[in-house]
Amino acid sequence: MAGRRLQIEHRSGYRYVTDVIASFNEVRMTPAEVGGQILISHELDIEPVGVIRSYRDYWGALVEAFDIHRPHRMLEVVASSVVLTPDGHPAARGVDWADLDEPAIQDRFCEFLMPTRYVDDAGIDDQRVQMVEDFRALETPAEAVRAIIDEVHSHIIYTPGVTSVFTTSAEAWSSGEGVCQDFAHSALALLRAVGIPARYVSGYLHTEEEAIGQMVVGESHAWVEAWFGGWEAFDPTNDRRVASSHVKVASGRDYRDVPPLKGLYAGGGSEALGVQVQVTQLAGDDQLPW
Repeated sequence: MAGRRLQIEHRSGYRYVTDVIASFNEVRMTPAEVGGQILISHELDIEPVGVIRSYRDYWGALVEAFDIHRPHRMLEVVASSVVLTPDGHPAARGVDWADLDEPAIQDRFCEFLMPTRYVDDAGIDDQRVQMVEDFRALETPAEAVRAIIDEVHSHIIYTPGVTSVFTTSAEAWSSGEGVCQDFAHSALALLRAVGIPARYVSGYLHTEEEAIGQMVVGESHAWVEAWFGGWEAFDPTNDRRVASSHVKVASGRDYRDVPPLKGLYAGGGSEALGVQVQVTQLAGDDQLPW
């Protein structure tokens, strides 16, 4: 049964102080069709106009790539989508700690158990070593996942502007402040430290439960998926399971695998990035394709 019909407009772009001669770009803004989530429509507009090519990356996300080979001082990308989200997700069948310790499981999920540039284990201090031992002492991995999500939510205070996309999980944990990316990276560090495969998820969040037909201004959102017999999604920023208000776009080892917009350019000097996301819950049968 469908949970919500959401319309998303994601505007992003760069302004340069001098002409950029050429730029090469990748966009990951298309809602995924997984876990009962249905993509009704999607359109990508770019300015200056260029030829858009689509492909699936290693992690399965749809990437829209384009390059521009004429001088320009601005780049604007507008992704417009309508998506039908599921009204809940089936619970994983559950495994015990012995199952997660099996070599076959560790080999299968090795990419989601290892440290990365942003999910580093170098920052696991004595306090967190004890926390990891306590989480591991819980009866089941499912209990440990819930406890870790609670711990991250209570430890980090949501504070925009104090971190960047380059902030590591250790840095965010040490400061105790950050945004959704930092909550997700910190949760991944603890989940992987106790031996639970976990991946980073990028997407969108509709924050107003009853705001049907009203545009809600927001930003891209991030959460985690943990594997304990099946993938289950949790939002440590809001201390909850992922629900129909969440729209999944892509997943990977950390933020580096799923940036909404990234690219290279020649010339242009310094740059300024602008981002605006608007999410509207549609009523009735608005925008259904049948």
